[in-house]
Amino acid sequence: MSVEVGLVEMVMTGLQHEDLQLGHCTDMKEHESMENTPSDQELKGSLGNIPTVLVEAEPNPQPQDSRELERQLQRTPSFGKSVTFLLPPITIEDNVPQEEEVLFYQAVEEVLGYRIFNFKQLFFSDEWTDITDDKLLKKKILKAGHGKATIPLPGQEVTVHLMGILEDGSLVEKDPKLSFVLDEGDVIQALELGVRTMQLGEVAFLLTNSLYAFGLLGRDPDIPSDASLLYKVTLLQVRDKPSLGILTTADRISLANQKRECGNFHFEREEYRSAMHSYSQALSILTPTTADPLSSEEEEEIREHRIKCLNNLAATQLKLHHFDDVLNSCNAVLEMDQANAKALYRKGKVLSERGQYEEAMPILKQALKLEPTTKAIHAELSKLVRRQRGQPEVNKSPVRAKSKAHLKLREDLNPLIRHSTKQNVSLSLCLLYILSF
Repeated sequence: MSVEVGLVEMVMTGLQHEDLQLGHCTDMKEHESMENTPSDQELKGSLGNIPTVLVEAEPNPQPQDSRELERQLQRTPSFGKSVTFLLPPITIEDNVPQEEEVLFYQAVEEVLGYRIFNFKQLFFSDEWTDITDDKLLKKKILKAGHGKATIPLPGQEVTVHLMGILEDGSLVEKDPKLSFVLDEGDVIQALELGVRTMQLGEVAFLLTNSLYAFGLLGRDPDIPSDASLLYKVTLLQVRDKPSLGILTTADRISLANQKRECGNFHFEREEYRSAMHSYSQALSILTPTTADPLSSEEEEEIREHRIKCLNNLAATQLKLHHFDDVLNSCNAVLEMDQANAKALYRKGKVLSERGQYEEAMPILKQALKLEPTTKAIHAELSKLVRRQRGQPEVNKSPVRAKSKAHLKLREDLNPLIRHSTKQNVSLSLCLLYILSF
């Protein structure tokens, strides 16, 4: 979409024609807003502020006597003549929707009606099929697939074409080839459950309540709290999950990183069981096999990634009070890196919680020596000293930090749960774009 600044007419007197330059035109100003009309108000919510620039002549603010005096002082042979010139058009580009986005919004229009974004009514519609018993995840088939025999099974890898919008029409998900394995928790539940019901080649709308999407936390910065979403999903491919034995070391590390990032996503949302599942998957991918011996560089890289996953797993187990598992994870880290401060801190914390003060003290002191500025280690040592002396613990009211529930994955990782920028593309904008041709 573009805004063109057209003809600008300037009348100047008392100056030589050849002296006129664009830089000398001081009576021009820019306006960044237009008078609202009823149609503007209707589009305001979904279009946002479309940049608009108008350039027009302003009356000279000088008094009449001053202007006359100036004319007398600057009389030239061209005095009294008018000079009119045309500025070249200035094009200001908006986010012009791509063809696939236009087609997507056309499909939305056919189902929802022009400018109608009322998801709540659709949850009660009999024209949509319920995927879940609570009626908070629904499906509407746009194009039938190739038969029930092509429905994917749990554990199989699928590839889908995906586009998703909020109720205000903002496009927040777009991926032409999103691949994931069913039942491994790499995507939101709406896609896990929805794709399980689809046939190969099927095109369908999935309407999901926030319960099966991003919940009360949303996804910073593009998906607000408790937001329902509408997805258009095309099931492009169904295949068996690739065997880890045929993957290169680089591929295994990349896949493990994706699982670890999924775990981080769940951990920040306090979904600790899901986080533990993702970290465990990452560790299984990084478990070395005897079939393909590794170089010393590959072994070191695998070791570093295993330490990261084990430390994250221990933090999750600690949140769930699985103290035996915390000790096992920390000991596994310390076998590979005896000076790992995180593993020492968590191990010392668990031993202190269990009343094993004599064992906890040297471990926490070693952690503090490695990271003397870490406040958590200082606090745990102070708590341990009070426990040894039989002093009551100081219970501070926990201040809950604002969740950073989003992921920032590399471009080669799962784009569905990647931190993305909200695109202010609405149905109305796309329709206006279509009508402009």
